[in-house]
This record gives sequence, C-alpha cells and structure tokens, in this order.
Amino acid sequence: MATIDLKNPKSRQISTISLLEKMERHYKSIPMEAILKQDVLRLGINFSPESLLSGDFKAKDYFIFSFDHIPVADLKSGVQYKTPEEIKISGGHFNLDPTVISTRNNPSSPYLVKLIENKPHLVLDEIDLGVLEFPPIPSWYSHKTKSGKLPGEIAPVIEWGYLIYLTVFRNCQYFGKDEECAYCDINHNYRQQKNNGRPYTGVKDIEDILEVFSWIDAEDKIAKVYTITGGSVLTNLKKKNEVDFYLEYPTEIEKKFPGRFMGKLVAQAFEKEDCKKFSDAGIKVYHPNYEVWDKELFKKICPGKEAWIGRDTWIRRVVDSAEVFGPSYVIPNFVGGVELSEPYGFKTVKEAIDSTSEGLEFFMSKGIMPRFTAWCPEPYTTLGTQAGPPLEYFCELLTSWKNIFEKYNLPTPPGYGEPGVGKAVFSVSAFMDVIGYKGRA
Repeated sequence: MATIDLKNPKSRQISTISLLEKMERHYKSIPMEAILKQDVLRLGINFSPESLLSGDFKAKDYFIFSFDHIPVADLKSGVQYKTPEEIKISGGHFNLDPTVISTRNNPSSPYLVKLIENKPHLVLDEIDLGVLEFPPIPSWYSHKTKSGKLPGEIAPVIEWGYLIYLTVFRNCQYFGKDEECAYCDINHNYRQQKNNGRPYTGVKDIEDILEVFSWIDAEDKIAKVYTITGGSVLTNLKKKNEVDFYLEYPTEIEKKFPGRFMGKLVAQAFEKEDCKKFSDAGIKVYHPNYEVWDKELFKKICPGKEAWIGRDTWIRRVVDSAEVFGPSYVIPNFVGGVELSEPYGFKTVKEAIDSTSEGLEFFMSKGIMPRFTAWCPEPYTTLGTQAGPPLEYFCELLTSWKNIFEKYNLPTPPGYGEPGVGKAVFSVSAFMDVIGYKGRA
C-alpha cells in the first residue's frame, strides 16, 4: 500500500478522516480501534483549554519520558500539569469500543479535544471520533509521604490504574550524544521538569516507595503490577553497581508485600546469573529492551548499548534470560518507527517492516514475547522533532506482529491486563488491542 512519499516529511504527518477510512478498508485483520490508537500516538493530541476544566482527573505524571512533541515550557499556561495521563475514547464516527491511549501533547496535532455538550470529545476534520473519559485519581494520591513527597512523584500509576511505574533512577549514565539512545529524552526530561518547578526526585528512596505501596495495598483494587526501571548505571550509584542498585527495590517490596503485585523489570540485558538474582527477589517479567533490530541501526541509534554491551551480546542475553524467567515472561521492547528516522533509517516502509519482522520472528520462534511502543519524536533527543513514520507503517507493523504471534500460538503477554478490543489498557501502543481480533468483512 505505497500511498506515502517518505521523501516528503510533511506527507508522513497528514491525517484525515478519509485516510483513516482508507486504512480501515485496507487493514481488515486489525481493529479500527488499534488503527486510530496508533495514529493518535504518532501525532499527539491538541487539548482545547476548556476541555481540561471538566472535573478532576489524573494528570500526566511524566513517569519516565516526556512523551510530548514540544518542550513542557512551551505548552499553554497550565496545560503542562493538567493534561490527562491517558484518554479513553468510545463511540463516534467509527463506533469505537473503549480504547485507552497515552497522552502526547502536541498543539499542532490535527487531533483536537474539545467540549461537545459539556463532555470532552476527540475531533478530526470537524468529525466527532468519540466521547472521552479521563483517568480517575486514585484515593491514595491524596496522601503525602513522611518525607513530604506526593504519590505521583514516587509511584505513579498508568494504564488506567493497572500499572505502578517506578522510575527509580530518572537519569541515564549513557549521557551525551556519543552514547545516549538517539530517541530517548530521560535525562533531558528530568532537567526540563526540574526547570519548570515540578517536584521530580532523581533517585527514589525505597522507604518512600514502601510507604506509598502500603496505601495502595490498603485502598486500591485496580493496581496489579509494578515496573521497576530507570537509566543505565555504568559505574555505580549510591555506592552500588547496576544490578545491586536495582535489586534492592523488588527485594524490599516483595519482602513487605509478598505476592501482592506482579513485579516487572525494565533494564539492560543482564547475564543469566544476574537475571537469577532478580527472579529470586520476586521479579516475574523481564524487559531487556533491544530498541531496534537492524544491526547497523542499533549501532547508530543505541551507541551506548553498542559500545558497552554490543548488539550480538544483547540479543544472546535476551535469549539466555528465557531460561531463568520462562520465554513468555521475557518481553523485550522495540521502539516502533525509529527504523524510519532521519538520517539513519530505512527509506521505505517495506524495508523497515521487513527488518523488524525478522526480529519478531527470531524472538517469537523461541517463545520470547517482543512488544513495541510507538516512537514519539521529542524535542530534546538526538533525533529531535522530525516527522515520525506514516500511519501505514504502524498498520503494517501491527499486522506483522499479530501474524507472527498467532503463527507460534503464543500466550497472552503476562503483566499487561486483559487483551483485546475494548479491554486492553496498555496505552503506548496497540499490540495488546489486536490480540484475539478475528478481522472484519
């Protein structure tokens, strides 16, 4: 479906009702909810000021990256701390089942949130795509730790309250353009949040986390899973090496709340003996994210990972970790769309999809469960705010992911909640939304 001129960056960005309808007709094996979700993720959302005044809701906690198309300081007054973490859209032009989508602020997006009959709706080309819900504020968000910190700073929830996201180290020691991943703004986001006066703890204290978890344990029935993550530690942090630094968190959480939550770890690809330490501590799901499959792109887009570990070693460690956690509990992420980034990426959608599908086939054939997030071109990254991939790319990617997933008859990825249309809560890509979809005539 060669409809996009990739040599013209502006053509990648065009989204209209007619384009969505065209994709709906062409990609019948994936739900319309997933198609729209990927398009909103790639282009972001433009909130009208009045749409943010309708009731209380959980605002963006900026839990790890900015996931915004412009700097926080450039957002309209008040918007930077008021936009919802996610939206849930239903009904509208395509009669959508409820679909959860992560918020990525972009005042230039064609996707506008405005009030219709005093309720927020998502609009494109003046066509109503559906009514929106914003996530509720958990009751325990009203507390404050003994050290004076708010829960959203220490243990924010995302995925409509399902996942507690613990970015315990908000910087990365792959720093400077020579080593940092080209799409990543973790260090830059930390600086811009601090510069804009937001409380934003760089290294989180385990006592603060345990205190917040005690409130969640007592008051919350929705949160089921926690993720421990943060930047890479190349030397030491708090007088500990990387493994020992990150190991403290699940060890203490599981000691105090044994079996209460499913623990996930997003970290570097560790050797088997280190993976065993995390498994013994209570971590069930391991995300050693490989980011981009192509060998040359890995070198250019993930230069620090290439220099310190290397692609071949990284992939070998991912495979080895399946012996510790079990194949379906190893879920490495790749950044969907970064294969088409300028100046290094592929020049056609087909080349990008063929490359990434090779990686999907490699892992899924071994029972390992790769997933993806949708690349957001953020302003302070090495890649900058260039045009992202066209919608066609994401439709092809979802189709390929679903086909290979079904080919190997893999189980539902653990730690992501229910799969399927109208049920999935994973909000930064639609891979969970396509599971089990039977297609349409």
